[in-house]
Amino acid sequence: MSTSYKLTKDPIWFLLRKVTIPASVGSLFQTFYNLVDTWFAGKISAEAIGAIAKSFPIYFTIIAVGVGIGAATNAMIGNSIGEKKERVASMYIAQSLIFALLISVLVTIFGLNASDYLLGIMGSDSDGIILTREYLDIIFYGTFIVLIQISLNGTLNAQGDTKSYRNVLIFSFFLNIFLNPLFIWGYGIIPAFGIAGLAIATVISQLIGTIYLAYKVNNCKIREYLKLVCFIPKFEYLNPLTRQSVPVMFSMLFIGVGIFNILYFIGQFGDLATAGYGAALRVEQVFLLPVIGLNTAVLSIGGQNFGAKAYNRIRELYTKALFFGSSFMAVAGIILFFGAEFFVSLFTDNQEAVKHGAIYLKVAALIGPIYPVFFITTAVFQAVKKPLYSLYLSILRLTAFPFLSLWYVINIKGGDYEDIFYTIMVTNWAMGVVVLMFIGYFLNNVFKQNKPLFSY
Repeated sequence: MSTSYKLTKDPIWFLLRKVTIPASVGSLFQTFYNLVDTWFAGKISAEAIGAIAKSFPIYFTIIAVGVGIGAATNAMIGNSIGEKKERVASMYIAQSLIFALLISVLVTIFGLNASDYLLGIMGSDSDGIILTREYLDIIFYGTFIVLIQISLNGTLNAQGDTKSYRNVLIFSFFLNIFLNPLFIWGYGIIPAFGIAGLAIATVISQLIGTIYLAYKVNNCKIREYLKLVCFIPKFEYLNPLTRQSVPVMFSMLFIGVGIFNILYFIGQFGDLATAGYGAALRVEQVFLLPVIGLNTAVLSIGGQNFGAKAYNRIRELYTKALFFGSSFMAVAGIILFFGAEFFVSLFTDNQEAVKHGAIYLKVAALIGPIYPVFFITTAVFQAVKKPLYSLYLSILRLTAFPFLSLWYVINIKGGDYEDIFYTIMVTNWAMGVVVLMFIGYFLNNVFKQNKPLFSY
């Protein structure tokens, strides 16, 4: 098991490889899972693809909250292990699960009551809202399963175990291929649920994965200190979990707001433009997987090293992760650019939707090399227990800056569909340069050192 990795001792390149690869493979199958959902939605109708695309910013509420819980659990347990406080780490296992359950209630209430309003803003008519709600309502009823699963995964990640969640995602992918058609079109005593069948299959897969992760946590090293009394809510543990997770939740929510923002402007060009963008977004996610894996690795490795006060290793970690991530995205961008039409056509045969999706992918190929700056910097903010900086970065990069820019380009200058994405490209590169200028000052301030940005 990956707990044999010494996150404060083993070479950084070795750890990046051992922690990033399982996380990336897991994310690959998570993305394949989403691609399968999109493919089956396309078999229902083009409107179903649009419904799935418009549901994503709202569904993203669950993802955002989950990432906050997972990051907080990872950071607090990782720091505790780095400080050699295993009993404290075990308390955070239990308290994180309590925290996940409490938050899930709030998220479910929000999702069930705000969906109609948010879908209306994105341009859905009454039929579109009804269709999307068939999917979304079931997803929100299963929120508690998702958040418990992510809490358990945060516990394992803090110990360097990214393989268990990888196994869950691989299994869920294959299970989903079987469950989707079963619940969409029905068979035997199982009725046809249509688009709702996609959500039912998702909830079942998540439940099975959660049970498996609970088994893995029950067998991990720090489990020996976990007692029933640990599950009594304790403010002294819930408070730091809240302070660590809430900024991350909101920073992730701003990603959803950013997608919502983009869909708002894309929606002005018709439902097929939205469908094409939704399919293209799924393709882009595949190529971002190693970067997402790096984010997990940097948080896990950085958290323990911060607890152990191994600051030079954190600098080395940042440098090497950034080098690998940007190099990979440069190569991936070439593939995206020249294969744009082919990739989008895998999900729809509507040529107008393919054209719109390909336009986005070609511009996304040019944005790719700067994305690792945001993912890796955000992970460092969380690892050194400064999650508010992640929130500040998200507000500027994903909402304020792009919304004002897009509003000016589309509504004032009368820009076309493709101008939406060129504007996004400019805002991302501008923010990336600013982040690289800031991170050196930030690390010196936190570590009480005075070193060049990439010196370690």
